[in-house]
Amino acid sequence: MGNIIWELDFYSRPIVDENKKKLWEMVICESPNQVDRSLDSLFQYSQYCSNQTVNSIWLKEAIEKAIQEAEEAPKKIRFFRRQMNNMITKACDDIGIAAIPSRRTYALNQLLDKRMQEVYPNEPGYDSKAAKSASVKYPAINAIPLPDAVKGDKGDKWAFVTLEGSAFSEMNEWDISFGEAFPLSLANITPDTKIPGLIIYSPRATPLAAWMSGLEMGWLGLETGSFPRLLLETGVSDNWILVNLTNTQTTEEAKNFNQAKDQANGVHFLAVQSSVESDAFAGFWLLKEEN
Repeated sequence: MGNIIWELDFYSRPIVDENKKKLWEMVICESPNQVDRSLDSLFQYSQYCSNQTVNSIWLKEAIEKAIQEAEEAPKKIRFFRRQMNNMITKACDDIGIAAIPSRRTYALNQLLDKRMQEVYPNEPGYDSKAAKSASVKYPAINAIPLPDAVKGDKGDKWAFVTLEGSAFSEMNEWDISFGEAFPLSLANITPDTKIPGLIIYSPRATPLAAWMSGLEMGWLGLETGSFPRLLLETGVSDNWILVNLTNTQTTEEAKNFNQAKDQANGVHFLAVQSSVESDAFAGFWLLKEEN
């Protein structure tokens, strides 16, 4: 088993069968971990499921069929639907693959959007009303501070920065210890698009980046109000307090970062370095906020 990661969705689709029951479907897409991949180059698999056979046994067999077609099993499978946690986890456990709740299902989200536009409307029994209500939102869990073990005892510094999309064409050659990327084409990013990011400079850069690598990185979100702060959103609903915005200047910088993120179709990055002078990254993650 290599380093391949899959993204999986198993849920009802806006299609009804001959008995007017909703048709279910398993969709799998390989997780891209490099900037030079395209959606079409990633392994994809889909299989419809009758409403009467929705269970972990059917799902396990469908995943095994996908593995046979791919000719290699993934090391883990990401999924974003929290209400399907038990069924997906059971099916994956029975195969011996880790099932990971995650908002980092960027390729799968795009594939599902594509199927919603190009595949399902052409299926017999397509229900346009059901298609319009197919969105997923989970309430966020209260944000918590980063663990003391990875903080730099007030020695941490941070800065908002910007890179052009073209700069990421060489990302595969950068010195990065921990991190993950995805093709910017997934977000329709052009070479001249300005991609905003946050760099954390920490004397404990390696422990911080190593700890972050164990999370399912979602995106950076701005929380305004009496105590504005920048949050690291992970898993399907976890939130970590990354930066407290303690004055008007830093709050304004964060708002500009958020605006630039919106203009870049949600794409941004988080980097961790030991110092401003360092040429290496202890951690670097390309991120995308999903609406």
